[in-house]
Amino acid sequence: MHRGRLLRSTPFRLALSFGLFFIVAFLITGLVAYGLMKRELARSLDVSIKDTYSVVASTFSTNDLEDLVAAVSTYSALKRPEDQVFLLLDPKGEKLAGNVSAAPMEPGVSTLPAAQLGLEDGDPVRVMAGSVGGNNLIVGQSFREIDRIEQIALMSFSWASIIIVATVILGGTLLARRTQRRLDSIEQTMVEVSAGNLLRRIPIRGNGDDIDVVSAHMNQALVRLSGLVEGMRQVSADIAHDLKTPLNRLGLTIEQSLQRLEKSKDVEDLMFDARDEIARINATFEALLRISQIEAGARKTRFKSVNLWDVMTSVAEIYSDVAEDNSQTLKLAPFDGGACMINGDRELLTQLFVNLVENAITHCPRDTMIVLSLTHEANFYRASVSDSGMGIPEEERELVFRRLYRLDKSRTTPGNGLGLSLVKAIADLHAARVALEDNKPGLRVALYFPKV
Repeated sequence: MHRGRLLRSTPFRLALSFGLFFIVAFLITGLVAYGLMKRELARSLDVSIKDTYSVVASTFSTNDLEDLVAAVSTYSALKRPEDQVFLLLDPKGEKLAGNVSAAPMEPGVSTLPAAQLGLEDGDPVRVMAGSVGGNNLIVGQSFREIDRIEQIALMSFSWASIIIVATVILGGTLLARRTQRRLDSIEQTMVEVSAGNLLRRIPIRGNGDDIDVVSAHMNQALVRLSGLVEGMRQVSADIAHDLKTPLNRLGLTIEQSLQRLEKSKDVEDLMFDARDEIARINATFEALLRISQIEAGARKTRFKSVNLWDVMTSVAEIYSDVAEDNSQTLKLAPFDGGACMINGDRELLTQLFVNLVENAITHCPRDTMIVLSLTHEANFYRASVSDSGMGIPEEERELVFRRLYRLDKSRTTPGNGLGLSLVKAIADLHAARVALEDNKPGLRVALYFPKV
């Protein structure tokens, strides 16, 4: 799957949205947990300091300071001042023992900068001060351990966030690919159905999920659509065949009658008119049958590489004299773009341009200029048949592709209203787009054929 299409896919966006929601929830939870942890660590630090202070202060005996001094000295020797501080000052503020230096402090718990305790560098220190036998006892502990724990927690939280984000993106991508493959299968099926393969069905895995349920309903709709289209085609074909046979018999009968009749001019003319009318009816049914066959896509099996320029050249050569006999001019615009190869049916493509040229010759007045041209575009070839005749009103340009539809002003001219219908059917079979444009004056029929 193309990366851009994957990022735009609904499954990936849903997975990403859910992942973002989970990440936000995780971040909020993490921040709350971090705040609670920080508060609990601060409380634990205060409890630890108070416990240590109580232990040291308990060594003081009435009117005997030596045990207290010894205890402070022992603790000071065991602990680095950057981690834990001990200080004992006499009532005059003179240092009796300890691993730091500081002025006497008021009783209570407070946070001091390291410099206030005589430490050059270090984290702030949480201390507890109190009076023991008139002496100032100070016990404290650095925030270093708490900071280390907090850094570990933040590092763990950061790595967890990265892992979760990566997992969400990877999981979303895998889920999107898995789901998109099934959606692509549905899309491909619908493309083939649109192209005329009404027997194509969407694969069903059988696990009963939402996509399976939707696919099953779509398959049911395709079965019904296939039946309706096939029935419509069959009815159209049956009508054409059922009417074609008696018309052929009638035509044969008239031919035989013409041979047997004595030369009665009125009767002979009437019989010839009847024969011509039957021929026109037969031509109409032949065209209807041909359009049905083309729309069914059966002729695609005969597709091969065709030079579009060669087809247009041959049609122009054949019909230039016909146009001249009708006091019109048919010319082929110069083209030096080399071979214009497309995948198609040469016979049908010839029929397409023949219909367009005959249409122009039949419905345009004398002195009309009819031009066939071919140009290269970025992804397609643009073939056109233009004339300087009356043109087609803009509001009727889409209507003329309907079967048997004829413009009011063309009722007096020959034709059955199927010429442009056949053009449209052949163009659709070749995946070409047909556009009716204003030639100012006249009409330009442009066809856009995809390049091979």
